[in-house]
Amino acid sequence: MNYYTLKIGNITRKLPIVFLRNNLRIASVNLLGDTELVEIIAKKLLNKLKQIDFDYFVGPEVKVVPLLHELSRLSKNNRYVVCRKNIHGYMVSPIKTNLKSPLVINGSDAELLKGKRVVIVDDVVTTGSTFYSVEKLMELVNTKVVAKIAVFKQGDNLHPSNKNTIFISSLPTFTS
Repeated sequence: MNYYTLKIGNITRKLPIVFLRNNLRIASVNLLGDTELVEIIAKKLLNKLKQIDFDYFVGPEVKVVPLLHELSRLSKNNRYVVCRKNIHGYMVSPIKTNLKSPLVINGSDAELLKGKRVVIVDDVVTTGSTFYSVEKLMELVNTKVVAKIAVFKQGDNLHPSNKNTIFISSLPTFTS
C-alpha cells in the first residue's frame, strides 16, 4: 500500500492512499480515535474563527464528531449539533431535507438552532456537497450559517459556493 505523509503542527501521520472511484485515489484521513490530531486541528481552526461571531458548531455524522466535540470544548460552548443521515427512534419531530443525500436533525436540536448563527464543520471537502446538504437543513430550521470550516480541501472540484470556506490544508488526489 502507498501512503501520503501528512504534517500538521508537530505531528506526522501516514495516510493510506485508497481508490475512491475509477482511476481516482485519495489520501484517506480519519479523525476517529486520533485525539492528538483532533486537538491540534481544533486549535488551528478556532484560531481562524477569531473574528466570527457564532453560537454553535454543526456538522455531519460520523467522522467529524470528535472535531465538533473538541471545537465546542475549547471554545467553551456547551453544545454542538450532529446532522444524521437517517431518522432514528430517539428523535422527536425530526426535520429532513429532500435531497439526493438527505440529512436529518432532531426536532429539539432544530429548536436550539432556530434564529442562531452556526459554523458548519467537516473533515475533508472535495466538492462541497455535504456543506450544501447541511446548509439546506439549516435553512429549513431558520438558522444562519456564518462560516464553513474544514480540515482539508481535497482536489480541485470545489463548488464556487464554497469559495469562502476556511481550510487548514490541502490533500492531494492521485490518478493512475
